[in-house]
Amino acid sequence: MVKKIDVKLSIPEGINVDVDNGMVTIRGSKAELKRNFYRSGIKIVKEEDNILILADTKKATKKDKSIINTFRAHIKNMFIGVTKGYTTKLKICSGHFPMNVSVQGKDITIKNFLGEKVPRKSIILDNVHVKVDGDVVIVSGYDKEKVNQTAANMEKATFISKRDRRVFQDGIFIFHKE
Repeated sequence: MVKKIDVKLSIPEGINVDVDNGMVTIRGSKAELKRNFYRSGIKIVKEEDNILILADTKKATKKDKSIINTFRAHIKNMFIGVTKGYTTKLKICSGHFPMNVSVQGKDITIKNFLGEKVPRKSIILDNVHVKVDGDVVIVSGYDKEKVNQTAANMEKATFISKRDRRVFQDGIFIFHKE
């Protein structure tokens, strides 16, 4: 058992933070992000220019400590997201058949992957922008989790099974994260 755990995060300049029953709203120069951080026994409180994440009980467990540190990491990612944003780049690799990748509304359509007649589709999450520039796909947004999940959806849509990966290296692969 760990005695008392509390983490103090200082709020960077130019960022407004509101905390209401575990719902954290962060507004920056580029965007506004909201997220519900609810866990029984853990409180998030705003004091002047700081955010305090603390355990309610007198004796917190190791699990409480890990959850507090997870909340701290998520809030730091939100700080970066509302000021700078996140970008992930993917490379379109097609050695056997020329692959066509296009954005259609909230879907990414991958045509002629390994000569398949039926196009494969991948979902674009909310508030994420996708741009195809030659053989590079640029995924950008303000929420780190949504940007990276959209990129992972594209990578998973072109996953090849039951073929030798040393020979069939076709697909869409993440090669750079900012």
